[in-house]
Amino acid sequence: MVRFVHTADWQLGMTRHFLDADAQARFSAARIEAIRSIGRLAIERECSFVIVCGDVFETNHVERQVIVRALDAMAESPDIKFYLLPGNHDPLTASSVFTSQTFVSRCPDNVVVLDAEGFTEVETGVQLVSAPWTSKAPLEDLVSRAVSRVPAGDDLYIAVGHGAVDVLSPDANDVAVVRLEALESALADTQLCYVALGDRHSTTSVGTSGRVWYSGAPVPTAFREKDPGNVLVVEIGNGVIDVTAHRVGEWEFRSLEFDLRSSQDIDRLDSDLSDLEGKSELIVQLTLVGQLSLGDKIRLESI
Repeated sequence: MVRFVHTADWQLGMTRHFLDADAQARFSAARIEAIRSIGRLAIERECSFVIVCGDVFETNHVERQVIVRALDAMAESPDIKFYLLPGNHDPLTASSVFTSQTFVSRCPDNVVVLDAEGFTEVETGVQLVSAPWTSKAPLEDLVSRAVSRVPAGDDLYIAVGHGAVDVLSPDANDVAVVRLEALESALADTQLCYVALGDRHSTTSVGTSGRVWYSGAPVPTAFREKDPGNVLVVEIGNGVIDVTAHRVGEWEFRSLEFDLRSSQDIDRLDSDLSDLEGKSELIVQLTLVGQLSLGDKIRLESI
């Protein structure tokens, strides 16, 4: 039996243009705190390791402070190995954050970069099948290529990949999209037992096998995300796979719409906004429609 945490899309160093300086600082701090929460969850659930399926960093050019804080946060759980996969935001190019002096010099012993396609033994009889991005625009399906090389034998294999699956992609003809059929064939015909993916920020099970998952982003990043803020605890044993979502992100993006046509509607708007909970970690996209008198418009501007 093996138990581990599947996460992705930390995008450390992300900025949001609609946040002021104070909110941005708290938003950035929450992303680092999520790493600590993941480490604590791994310990509490007796997980063997954590896999981060791409886009650990928002870009290869994040500030040094972001790198140091991230590595220090992972170092706080020294008994948990963190396996980091480069994705489309932080590919293994010549300017890779993972080969920067700051990362290399500050990287703790419990952090491993999956910097080559192939196999990594994480415990006896369990291997990761990694498919890192080495450019911003791959010319083929990296995940399917990696899992096609899973050998026969008794070991269990866990694929660690990043990218859009064809059945969910707006461009299914893109040469780089992950082909679900290839993954399902590997799951049926080889010792591949689970496919851990990153890129989609909403927690999503793909296909019908129950063994291909996007963990989603641990901290929400946009209003369009349907189920962000989670990581997955995956348990594999005796031919059974159990996947359980655990919420670690405290921030929320929420879209609200109000139809305003009278002073009573303005009262309702004022009351509803005042009653919102967790305002310090809530980003609201507010849409107002309708028609108001000049007096009501002036009053609305004061809310």
